[in-house]
Amino acid sequence: MDHSVIVVGGGIGGLTAAALLGSEGFRVQILEASREWGGCSGKFQRGNVVYPVGATLGMGFETGGIHQRIFSYLGIIPPPHLPLEQVMDVHLPHVSLTFHRDRETHVNELKKAFPEIANQIDYYFKEVYKVAKEIRHLMGAMPILPPQTVKEWKELILSLRPESMTLIPSLNKNMLHLLKKYSLHTHLSFKHFIDGQLIDSMQVVSDQCSLLLGCLALDIYHEGAFYLEGGLFHIAHSLLDAAESEGVKASLGRKVVGIDRDDQNHQWMVFDHRGNEYRANHVICNLPVQTLEPLFPSKYVPKIKRYLQGKDSKAVWGTMSLYILLKEEVIPQSLPLFSQLCTSSRGNMTEGDHLFLSLSHPEDRQRAPEGFRTLTVSTHTKLDNWNTKEKYDSYKSLLLQKMLTAIESAIPSIREGIVEIFPGAPKAWERFTGRPGGIVGGFPQTKEHAMFNSLSHRTPLRNIWVCGDSVFPGAGTIGVSVSGYHVFHSITGKKLSL
Repeated sequence: MDHSVIVVGGGIGGLTAAALLGSEGFRVQILEASREWGGCSGKFQRGNVVYPVGATLGMGFETGGIHQRIFSYLGIIPPPHLPLEQVMDVHLPHVSLTFHRDRETHVNELKKAFPEIANQIDYYFKEVYKVAKEIRHLMGAMPILPPQTVKEWKELILSLRPESMTLIPSLNKNMLHLLKKYSLHTHLSFKHFIDGQLIDSMQVVSDQCSLLLGCLALDIYHEGAFYLEGGLFHIAHSLLDAAESEGVKASLGRKVVGIDRDDQNHQWMVFDHRGNEYRANHVICNLPVQTLEPLFPSKYVPKIKRYLQGKDSKAVWGTMSLYILLKEEVIPQSLPLFSQLCTSSRGNMTEGDHLFLSLSHPEDRQRAPEGFRTLTVSTHTKLDNWNTKEKYDSYKSLLLQKMLTAIESAIPSIREGIVEIFPGAPKAWERFTGRPGGIVGGFPQTKEHAMFNSLSHRTPLRNIWVCGDSVFPGAGTIGVSVSGYHVFHSITGKKLSL
């Protein structure tokens, strides 16, 4: 067997696969189109200030977490990470809450905030946590979904236990079903709180979110939430260092423009925008699946279309992000490192009505000099709002002001404290991360896209693999790391220890 691999895309999923394969002696070449590693978990720098571009809240570093397991397998030390006992503050139109890592504390505080539904909340979270615990046990062995081979079906079956059967009735249900079960769907503030957690992790609210994955999303912060000094891009850099120490070659500024097959030599050929040709037995595409079809000759298109199952045309989100350098003096001392702001009384979770705020630690000198803090703010947005030049410019200005006004509820003097501000609208995401149209977050985890309806990392093209947020298990550094591991496991047969 030819132990050669080309990884297209230097996001965390691709770097995970590359580092793991490199540790097993594979000859790996990583090709990244941009000038930064990490993809949507990367960074950009202005002077002595560093801004994390996308993901900011760390997970998976707890014992048994995916990052902890991968770093342990590679024999490397994870980047410094501060555990958060109070994960974030959540500000709804009529109440402010704190998301506590400890489950009992979390539920008790919610019951105090909503005494009129305290009993329902108690029963609701007992079921949420019960379902999540069983899913975590099932996912501990990281079975591949949807299974495509006899081996993958066997591994899935072996990961089951009798208690796993209790999940079957929930496979085709959504989170709204669970809210209705405990008569919580009509309590707008509580439903808004649940929807705020789901939109940030599952890219969809309770009305459509898969029940099984929704329960896992509501439970995941209790397993461990962390602040990473400098930013989550350090995960990418740590994986890159580990990969290069094993002989993996990594190149920035190499945009892949074509992939073809040399049947005579049983190799794939990969071409970059500079006219360079690379050959390998395996190609791992750490890319949104919407970019696959244009890379291949027309003879492969029917197989790619069959693989995508029409998902390439499904609605996905864009984001509007603000990257702000603030004077420390305007930041309230009580403001936590992470916050959600939900300003819509109707519960809208997009277009500046729901914001996620990530503030740098006051002692984090990697991000900002003393006396200053960085603030990253993001909101989900429909890409249809940006599809013409006239709409784009006006909507960018409108949404910028709307977001700043919303942030004033948490930082009243923010406008006086802004030193610099960089709006990141969809075209910026397209330009700097190569995501068509500025799409982010993969597919919303509805019943139609989740679990057995996910896209596999295994394509119909032999030895062409996909990792990243488009395939199971989805978005976030945890999800893309698992997809990178799945590619590694399928190529080598090797497993991470539990």
